[in-house]
Amino acid sequence: MIVDFAIYRNGRRTDGPADFSDALDQARADGDAFLWVGLHEPTESEFALVTSEFGLHPLAVEDALKAHQRPKLEVYADSLFVVLKPVVYDDHADTVSTGELMMFLGDSFVVTVRHGVGNPLTELRARLEDQPDLLRCGPTAVLYAVSDAVVDHYTEVSGLLQADLDELETEVFAPLGIDNKNIASRIYAFKRQVVEFRRATVPLADPVARLAGAGLPFVNEEARPFFRDVGDHLARANEAVEQLDRLLSDILSAHLAQMGVQQNDDMRKISAWAAMAAAPTMIAGVFGMNFTHMPELRQVWGYPAALMLMVGVVALLYRLFKRRGWL
Repeated sequence: MIVDFAIYRNGRRTDGPADFSDALDQARADGDAFLWVGLHEPTESEFALVTSEFGLHPLAVEDALKAHQRPKLEVYADSLFVVLKPVVYDDHADTVSTGELMMFLGDSFVVTVRHGVGNPLTELRARLEDQPDLLRCGPTAVLYAVSDAVVDHYTEVSGLLQADLDELETEVFAPLGIDNKNIASRIYAFKRQVVEFRRATVPLADPVARLAGAGLPFVNEEARPFFRDVGDHLARANEAVEQLDRLLSDILSAHLAQMGVQQNDDMRKISAWAAMAAAPTMIAGVFGMNFTHMPELRQVWGYPAALMLMVGVVALLYRLFKRRGWL
């Protein structure tokens, strides 16, 4: 469905023809105007009108309709096709969700197609309309503003992930108990969220670098410094994501090592108690044998002596194991 459609002249929103073809011809004739068409999960029939009027490439149209694309930039004869992946982090459910935002830039027009979660366009369009100096740069201004908003939100999400990771790290190194028995599964689940986040941020580095370079059609050369700034923010977001991934791997290794040490300590304790239980069993077994020629068979102090021997051996083993830290 078409969410919004507007003509911008000299950086300001104006009224114009409702027909795309007439509006585009008028914008190109004015020279200082462009069209911005915003769509949300359009069907093939709904998008067919936009495709025919703006001459969009069929391969780009197919990507825009089917979605599930990685961030990229494609150059076609009549348009520039850019794919961004906005990210939303649910702090309560600890889940990262990614949407998709496609942009077509051409001669005096920009078409945005949104899929899934993450919608920076509604508020962004309002903010841009309050900045006519920026909108005078044409469709390039929209591409920069959208890219900047998406990348800046990456930084916010990475900060939220870092805060949750700090809490998880505290739990990992807390004394083992009932509350942290499922730490390993939580670490793996957290790592999957970071991987989902990386799928949105890392592939975007090359398109932003190309936008900051020279030679791209339909991109105002004066906007190159702005895209370099977006690239700098994206680099910091990618560094934060890489750091999160490394920390998660280190925390998982530390947790597994901690569990191994705990298991070894438990085995030492079990072995120590088993050794102390084996000594009385052995002594009792000797005195319980029914042989004709048994020592101390008719001695009154035989059983007390055997019991005292058992207690003495167990006490000696307990002291030895305690000194070695097995108990």
